[in-house]
Amino acid sequence: MIRFRRLALALLTLLAVPQGVLAADIADSLGKLGSDNFGDIEQAVNALGASGDPRAVRILRALGNGSLYTVKSDIASDNAGSDTSDSGSSDSDNANSDSGGTDAAGAAQKPAQLVIVETQGDRCDTFDLLEAKKLGTVSCDTLDKVVINNRLRGIIDAALSSLTLFSDRRDDRLSAAQEALRHPAPERAASLQKALAAEKDGEVRQVLDRALAAVQLSSGDKAVQLKAIATLGDTSDPDIYGLLNERRSAAGLDPEVKSALDRAVSGIAGRQRLIGVGATLFEGVSLGSVLLLAAIGLAITFGVMGVINMAHGEMIMLGAYSAFVVQEAFRAFLPAGWFDAYLVAAVPVAFLVAGGVGVVLERTVIRFLYTRPLETMLATWGVSLILQQLVRTVFGAPNRQVSNPSWMTGGIDLIGGFTLTWNRVVIIVFCFVVLGALALLLRRTSFGLHMRAVTQNRDMAAVMGIPTARVDALTFGLGSGIAGIAGVALSQIGNVSPNLGTIYIVDSFLVVVFGGVGNLMGTLVGAMTLGIVNKILEPVAGAVLGKVVVLLAIILFIQKRPRGLFALRGRAAEN
Repeated sequence: MIRFRRLALALLTLLAVPQGVLAADIADSLGKLGSDNFGDIEQAVNALGASGDPRAVRILRALGNGSLYTVKSDIASDNAGSDTSDSGSSDSDNANSDSGGTDAAGAAQKPAQLVIVETQGDRCDTFDLLEAKKLGTVSCDTLDKVVINNRLRGIIDAALSSLTLFSDRRDDRLSAAQEALRHPAPERAASLQKALAAEKDGEVRQVLDRALAAVQLSSGDKAVQLKAIATLGDTSDPDIYGLLNERRSAAGLDPEVKSALDRAVSGIAGRQRLIGVGATLFEGVSLGSVLLLAAIGLAITFGVMGVINMAHGEMIMLGAYSAFVVQEAFRAFLPAGWFDAYLVAAVPVAFLVAGGVGVVLERTVIRFLYTRPLETMLATWGVSLILQQLVRTVFGAPNRQVSNPSWMTGGIDLIGGFTLTWNRVVIIVFCFVVLGALALLLRRTSFGLHMRAVTQNRDMAAVMGIPTARVDALTFGLGSGIAGIAGVALSQIGNVSPNLGTIYIVDSFLVVVFGGVGNLMGTLVGAMTLGIVNKILEPVAGAVLGKVVVLLAIILFIQKRPRGLFALRGRAAEN
């Protein structure tokens, strides 16, 4: 009776692995975690990783970060000895005589008892392996840390990845399946099969299926290999392409398997070429939309008014700095939850700031130089230098960062590594909205009618009662304001600096001249054409040489069509 009480006391106090809580096929693996043999620990880690039990995550993490300990064997005897004072020495002698050496031998055969430990100085808080409950606080001298090596750390990481396949969170399961696909390992086959059988989400199932096929590529069964190749060959993933290509170069492959690998690799390569074309077109349209935003305002000031405004790039810069100021104001004075709306507020602010500067510039400088284009160009170039230095004085020379709102962060992976980033998509949509709004303004409003009338015949417009001076100022302000809006868009794809406008001024003039002076449709076609051609030439000739080639091509084109793609006709063109 006394022997049973001692044994029960020892088990209740020290036993950290309640048998039967985990499945019977891995219950023995827990005892092996406390072994001095790294091979036994490796077997236990693999078994826990393949178990699919989420409680194994806590155990493996404790093993990996060094907080898994074994309980020294002499604690049980000490606790049992303290209990004999209540029972008398004769009972203790009888119990010992009954057990003899069998208890000692049995204790030596039992697996080490394990606990998870949090160190508090020279005392250690011990916790149950499977449950978060605290077992007690003991002296750290009574515990031994389970030691692992670098190889075991890698195996633990792989096992944790396998266990994440059974997480309650869908994103965690998808991430673990993608990791298993990138690093296929034979020991993950069982956990992948279990996860695939239990998975309900279609996208996660697809990735799990491919990850299992990647593991089965190394199978000794030809039928299994062919099925795996067929599964992987239907994708366009560059990682799978590399995996199949590497497998194709292996020695001793069956001819039928080698042929299947060749077909799969060739198919993926063809799809990747098509995806590359699509990605190039998207990048070209993205660059074209940036050029379009930068050139729309110039199409008004230069194309409609005939003013060579070398300060147009600085209007773009002022719009970008307006976005920066609005961002900082939202951070300083408004709740954090409102921050994502700063970009919406920055658009009208940038339009008013840049447009206001444009009106002042037209009223104080340009109005006196309408008939002298060379002097206009030199005067606006001087204004651009003044604006750059003013911005350096106020904001400093270093670049300023304008953050993307959360709804413009990230992107969507369409296929085979082709990713549409939200900031680029929003800018593309935004540029077409601005272009459409400008077209409506010019075609459907009285201001647009007055502007076109003044452009075609200033004297006749004045005789008809149109205030030509005010129309000139508002038209120049409109072009400058749209340039400011372009600066807000450009702040979302790069840093803001005093030299921001000089990057786009030359390209903006090229777009307007190439598309046709004074024609919005020509500006659109010119911007998209230059953007796509630039992106096609960059991989072949490089960014700088590609721009040189484009410039030479435009010069030759202008020799043949001096008025651009969409030349104005009639009285406006003659004037």
